[in-house]
Amino acid sequence: MAEAPTRSRRALVAGSVGNFIEWYEFGVYGYFATVIAARFFTPEGGSEIEGLVRTYASFALAFFFRPVGAALFGRLGDRIGRRPVLILVIVLMTAATTLIGVLPTYDTAGALAPWLLTFLRVLQGLSAGGEFGGAVSVMTEFAPPGRRGLYGAWQSFTVALGLLGGAGVAALLATVLSEGQVSAWGWRLPFLLALPMGLGALWLRLRLDETPAFRTEGRGAVVRPPGREVGRAIALGAGRIMGWAAAGYTFLVVLPSYLQSTLDASFQQALIATALANAGFAAAILPAGALSDRVGRRAVMLTGALLVAVLAVPLLNLLQDPDASRVTQGLAVCAAGAVVGLMAGPGPALLAEMFPTTVRYTGLGLAYALSNAVFSGCAGLVITETVERTGNVDVPAYYAAAACAVSALALAATPARAPAAEAR
Repeated sequence: MAEAPTRSRRALVAGSVGNFIEWYEFGVYGYFATVIAARFFTPEGGSEIEGLVRTYASFALAFFFRPVGAALFGRLGDRIGRRPVLILVIVLMTAATTLIGVLPTYDTAGALAPWLLTFLRVLQGLSAGGEFGGAVSVMTEFAPPGRRGLYGAWQSFTVALGLLGGAGVAALLATVLSEGQVSAWGWRLPFLLALPMGLGALWLRLRLDETPAFRTEGRGAVVRPPGREVGRAIALGAGRIMGWAAAGYTFLVVLPSYLQSTLDASFQQALIATALANAGFAAAILPAGALSDRVGRRAVMLTGALLVAVLAVPLLNLLQDPDASRVTQGLAVCAAGAVVGLMAGPGPALLAEMFPTTVRYTGLGLAYALSNAVFSGCAGLVITETVERTGNVDVPAYYAAAACAVSALALAATPARAPAAEAR
C-alpha cells in the first residue's frame, strides 16, 4: 500500500516538470520580447513597434500550433499511453528551446533569421500542445480520492514557477549585465538553460509508471476521433478557461512589454511588476485547487472570472496613476495575479473530469490548447496593435475583462449531457 503514495508523488513531479520548462521558456520569450524584436524582426531602419508586433505574431503562431500538437499527441497518448508520449514531447520541447539560444540574428543571417526562429516556435507549439493533456491526465489519474483538484493544481502551480523562474533569470541578467550585453548575447542564456532542465525532466519521466486508469480502461480500447458529444465538451471546456487564458497572459506575460512600450517603465521596473503578479498567482493556485475539492471546481473558477471582469480596469488605472505609491501598485499587480490563480487552480481538474479516460488526453488537451491559442497567443499581438492604433492605454484591462465575462457565462452553464460527470 505504501507504493501508491510514492507513485502518486512521482507522477506529480514528472508531470509538473515539463510544464515548468514550457512556461519558463514562454515567459522568457515574453520578457525578452523587445530584445528579440530588435535582434530578429527589426532590420536596419525598421520601426521598433513594428518589430514588436512581428515578435508577438511569431508568439501567436506557436500557440496556433498547440491544438495541432494536442490532437496529434493526444490521440497517440490515448492509444499507447501517457508515459511514452510525455517522454517524446519533453525531448522535442527541450531541443527546440535550446536551439533558439544559438540561432543567428538578423544582422548575421538576414531574412532567414526570423524564419528560423518562427520554425522553432512552431516546434515548441507542437510539443506544448502535447504536454498539457498528458501532464494533467497523469496528475489527476494518479490523484488519491478527493484530491484531484489539488493534484491538478500542481500543473498550474508549475506554470507560475516557470514564469517566475523566467522573470528571475531575466531580472538577474538585467542586473549583472549592461543593456548592450543583454541585447548582444545575454538574451541567449535563458534559452540555453533549457538543456540541463530538459535532461533532468527526461530522467524523471523515464522513471514514471503508466497511470492506473489507462492500464484498466484505456489500454486496448478503440480510440475513435472525437465525436459530436466530445466536441461540445471541448468547446465548453475552452470557453470555461478562456478567462484564465486571456487574463493570465495579459497580467503575467504581456505586462512587461506593455509597461515599457506604453507607460515608459524601465526593463527592471517592468520585471519587478511581473514578478509580483506571478508571485500572487503562484500563492493562490494550490489553495484554490484544494478549495475546489471541497466546494466544487466551477464555484471557485467563477469567483475568479467575475473578480477579473470587475477589477481589471481599476487595477490597470492604478498602475497608470503617477501619484500612486510603489507599494500600492505592487499590491495591485500581486492581487491581479492571485485572482487569476483562482481560475488556474481548479482548471486542470475541471477539464480532466469532463472527459472519459479513452479520450481524456485528447479532449482536455484540445480544450486547453484552443483556448490558449486564441486568447493567450494573440494577447500580446492584439493588445500591442490595438493600443498603437487607438491610443487607448486601457486595452489590456478591457481584453481580460471581456474574456472573463464570457468565461463566467460558460462556467455557469450546465450541459444537458456531459461525457463524464464532474466530480468534486
